[in-house]
Amino acid sequence: MRLTGRAAFFLAVAMALAVIAPLWAHHSIPPSFQETFTDIQAVVKEVRMTPPHAWLMTEVKGDKGETQVWPLEAASPSTLQKIGVTADYVKAGDAIKARCRRIKVPTEHYDCILGFVKAKDGTVKDWSGNNAAPPSDF
Repeated sequence: MRLTGRAAFFLAVAMALAVIAPLWAHHSIPPSFQETFTDIQAVVKEVRMTPPHAWLMTEVKGDKGETQVWPLEAASPSTLQKIGVTADYVKAGDAIKARCRRIKVPTEHYDCILGFVKAKDGTVKDWSGNNAAPPSDF
């Protein structure tokens, strides 16, 4: 079967959309995460700047004083680098403040999609990749 120029064009567009559409959907807020933000005080245990997403592995004190592991998912390392977030922006052992969207059904880990991080030096960056200005209440 031989395709006409017009049919080949529409087939190429359809194939491109089939590849691109899931990528757009991937970067929306997943339905398994809350719409509202949670602010936490945490200690960074590890910084992972590897694609496709950077992660801050943190420890947070629970209501009963127990240590909880909170993995904080960020934008891609290349996106973060464009706004001045490099591997040494926060380091293991740093106390930080973070604003994130928590998973709706917590497991033994308290997964969060990052919004803002206040580093040890007091600077605030938008780790979601949107490069938004910090909120006044953060």
